[in-house]
Amino acid sequence: MPRWVPRAIVLFFVGIAVLSTLAWTVQRLRTLLILILVSLFLSFAIEPAVNRLERMGFRRGLGTLMVFAVLAAALGGFGFAIGSLLADQVTNFVDEAPGYIDDIEKWAQESLGVELDAEELQNEFLEGGAASDLATRLAGDLVGLGTRAFNLLLQLLTVLLFTFYLVSDGPRLRRTVCSVLSEERQGTVLRIWELAIEKTGGYIYSRTLLGLASFVFHWIAFAIIGVPFPLPLALWVGVTSQFIPVIGTYLAGFFPILIALLNEPIHALWVFIAVVAYQQVENYILAPPVTAQTMDVHPAVAFGAVLAGVGLLGAVGALLALPAAAVFQAFISTYLHERGMVREVHADTGKLAVRSRRARRRQKDQLPAHSQDSPAPSPDPPAHGEDPEA
Repeated sequence: MPRWVPRAIVLFFVGIAVLSTLAWTVQRLRTLLILILVSLFLSFAIEPAVNRLERMGFRRGLGTLMVFAVLAAALGGFGFAIGSLLADQVTNFVDEAPGYIDDIEKWAQESLGVELDAEELQNEFLEGGAASDLATRLAGDLVGLGTRAFNLLLQLLTVLLFTFYLVSDGPRLRRTVCSVLSEERQGTVLRIWELAIEKTGGYIYSRTLLGLASFVFHWIAFAIIGVPFPLPLALWVGVTSQFIPVIGTYLAGFFPILIALLNEPIHALWVFIAVVAYQQVENYILAPPVTAQTMDVHPAVAFGAVLAGVGLLGAVGALLALPAAAVFQAFISTYLHERGMVREVHADTGKLAVRSRRARRRQKDQLPAHSQDSPAPSPDPPAHGEDPEA
């Protein structure tokens, strides 16, 4: 038997054991790893704002807390507006559902000649019925709801804690990571890190601008049409259409159309026209100049990235897919661009200069003929008594 065979067998089984242990560890820590990944991308998103506050004279820790406060206020206002809207509409729907059912029954009898017996369905919405007693049935599961809410709150606090340290100690963290790497790898890591911050921050910035434009347009449109609660509905459309990938546009338009349909059916048609018209304006007029300056991802790449993110991490992966795709695309394009570049040291400043081969060839073609063909002039002979090596 060759001498290397026993060693190869041992290494093979050791490798299987190591991979099995690693897979078991990742499976057990999957939730924690997802929270760290979310915190990392969230830190990429808010670090440009913290850097700007630092340039204005604020300490990084205080700047991070200020950004957190702004985000908490925005999310709290959005949740309060949508929650109030949902509570009011659900209450109105339960109260008016018997009338809706009676209207449908009459329409079916007059238009289609079909007799419907909807008395049992109407009783479900009356006092003591199943629909009106829904809150009572849900109250019996308060323990389970409280446990899930506590777990969600704990995960949110974990994400905020990791994000705070990743942003407030960002420069020191990068120095610590790069201190154990070679110089070439340090440049690669810093380049990827900067691209991640730039693209993720650009994604949030572009989505915020487009969401603000969508909110203003739909607020005015819904108020003119006469849809109830135009402000919360416009806020819902602006946030959902911009920050939920792939299905966000359809989900954003479905909710106000449903609200308009429940209150005044003809208004639902006008809401549908307004949503579709604005979507065309955004796709062809507003979005191209905004995304060209921040994050431009091909639609096919974005769709594939979202599907891959859902397959890997579920809903979290869908939200992180577009920034991750933008970072990956930017890094690949930068890498391919740098492969066609050469580095030169400037003769006067001694600094590293990066110039393309095409630029060097163009400069060479523009040089005078004697500078390319003639030999370099010999230096003047040293003066009498002067050191030739000086």
